[in-house]
Order: sequence, then C-alpha cells, then structure tokens
Amino acid sequence: MKNSWQATKGIGRVDPNAIESASSETARHINREIVLQLIHARQPISRADLARVSGLQRSTVSQIIEQLIRERWIREGSIAQLPRGRHPTMLILNDDLVVLAADIHPRQVTVAMLDLNGRLLSRSTLPLGSDPSKAVAAMIDCMQRIRDSYPKKSLEGIGVSVPGRVDKESQCLIFAPNLNWPKYDIKQTIERRMGLPTEMENAATACLMSELWFGRMDGVRDAVLITVSEGIGAGILANGQLISGQGGMAGEFGHISIDPSGPRCACKQNGCWEVFGSCNAALRYYAESEPKAKRLTFHELLNLAEEGSAHALAAIAKQAKYIGRGLRMVTAALSPEIILIAGDVTSAWDKYAPVIQAELDQLTLKRSAPRLLPTHEGDVARLRGAAALLLHRHSIRSS
Repeated sequence: MKNSWQATKGIGRVDPNAIESASSETARHINREIVLQLIHARQPISRADLARVSGLQRSTVSQIIEQLIRERWIREGSIAQLPRGRHPTMLILNDDLVVLAADIHPRQVTVAMLDLNGRLLSRSTLPLGSDPSKAVAAMIDCMQRIRDSYPKKSLEGIGVSVPGRVDKESQCLIFAPNLNWPKYDIKQTIERRMGLPTEMENAATACLMSELWFGRMDGVRDAVLITVSEGIGAGILANGQLISGQGGMAGEFGHISIDPSGPRCACKQNGCWEVFGSCNAALRYYAESEPKAKRLTFHELLNLAEEGSAHALAAIAKQAKYIGRGLRMVTAALSPEIILIAGDVTSAWDKYAPVIQAELDQLTLKRSAPRLLPTHEGDVARLRGAAALLLHRHSIRSS
C-alpha cells in the first residue's frame, strides 16, 4: 500500500508508507483517518482536492466521504466558484457535533464542551476533594448541566485528561502521585451515568494529541510535549507513533531523580525532576526567599514577577533553569525534533524561554537542540487534548 500523504502528518499513529501488506480493514481505517485529518486541516475542501492531496483513488475518497457524511462527522458547505468547469461542493467538519472534556488537576477539575474544530463552547471549574466518588459525581453533574444547555448539539462522547498514567487494558488510573486518589474506576462511572463513550488519557499525551489533531505538527515524526503544572508529565511521538509503553507508563520523566539529596517527591522518591521544575517548585522557591509572605497561587507568582518582584523573578528563573536541565534527559533519550511546553508557564514565556533554551543548548548531546515551542493555550490545551482523544478514538472505531 503506497500513499503520498502520510497519516503521521496528523493524528495518525501509523505511517501508510511503511505498510506494504496491511489488511483491508487496517487500510480502510488509515484512509479514513487521512481524509478526516485533511478535511480538518484544509477545510473547506473539495472531493477532487482531497483525492489529489491524499493520493487516494477518487472512488475511495468518495466512499469515505459518504460514510463520514452519514455519520455526521462532516457536512457539505458552499459551492466553489471556479472560472471554468464544474463547481464542486466543499466539505467541512460538522460543528454541530460536540464532545465534553474534563481536565483533572490535583485540586480542581475543569469541564468543557468543544466542537470538532476545537472551539470552546462552555467551561466550568470545580474544586476537587480527596474522595474520588464525590469528585466524579460532581464532574458528572456539571457535564449534565452543560449538555442540557446545548440541546441542539449532537454530543459524541467524553474525553478525560488526568495527571497520571492510564493502563491501556483496564482503562484505570494506575499512577497519579499528585492526585493521591484510592483506586476508582473513573471511566466506567462516567460512562454508566452519562450513557456516552468515554476515553481517558494522561494529560501530556492528551495535549500532544491536541497538537496533532488541532495544531501544527504536519510532517513532524519525533516530538515530545511536556506539561508543567503541579507536576511534570510527558507525551511522546516517536517515528510517527504515540508511545505509551508497558502499562501506559512511558514518559514519566518527571519522576526520574536528578538529585537524590533533593526534596521528597509525591512518588516517595527524593529529588525527582518535578520537585525542582514544577510550578509547585517555583512556589517553594519564592516561599524560601519570602518566608513571611502569604501563600500564593502560581498565577499570583506570575503577577508578582510581571510587577518586577525580584524574589518572584528569581523563583521563576530557578524553575526555568531546572526545566531546561530536565530536558537533557528527554533529548538524550528520545532525540526529538520538537519539544512543546504546555501549562501556565507559557503565559510568561518571555521569561521562561531564554533560560530554558540556554540550558537546553548547553546540555544537549546533539549538534543542535530540538526546537522549543510553547502551546500558548494554558489549560485549554489539556481540554482540547481530552476532546482530541475522544474524537480520534471514536472516529476510528466508527469506521
């Protein structure tokens, strides 16, 4: 099977150019994914242009388009006005299809509704306690309220991003030291109460899926997305494939010790990368320099830095330095083309980027460091990631 357009330019996990003997079902899934991604990236687009850009036969494209229209993933839009010849009907994603997304942090959860283009239609933030059953019940109540506010939208399902790792077989949260919940089946509880397909994934992997589905990753085959919040997580794209590893545990760079004499981490080790490079670490640095100051949120620390507070600026610079140092592990292990940073640090990127880049340039084993880019979306990236997770897996299962 040969194709001029690679699925890895979008959300695809499989490069069709690398497949010579794929089954017809696998080929159909790949072709459908290619077409759906091209419509998303280039809408409005005609059937003829889809065939030309994808390299697929026109008959194959037509069959996929008809299926996507029946399933309401896409719809026909305007008629193109060309100087001569037939006037083709253009295709666009159906923005009446929506998904619910939940982004869980250790102290709060954000629930939102998004359409297929990643537009945020509604968002609510709730406090999160230590009892998962009560927390998930509150999330579901919020989801139901948002759903009821959009009766004319077609809700396709729910995506959930979590600050930890999800077992691929059981779909249960198996490692989330900062959340510190007892074992609880989040996915099954939501599916049972909401009656909708639900997908759950690590926040960093979800953010990377957001960049692949909604973003700017055309042609990129090796990338890492680092989330910097209460902890540090990583999503990995290697040779065009999203990597989860055994038990879904790949990417836990935040829990590699870089100084055994350092502070105790929530994972019970000492001196993990995230105790030096997370947003909580920056707050600790500030508190150590201002012991009598009130306890701050990370946003308040950023505001103090913007106002010129020397201690706030020093705390941010120290955090940025450790982020850069930790990226040496990432670069040495994976040699990515691009490193994306997601989280609140991107809202002060002018202060973080020079320090992180200097560390990355100094410590990299390559001749040149990977490109360092912010998502510039803060927590919206995690919500879009949860939505992209559901859209990708649901679209493939529908085929």
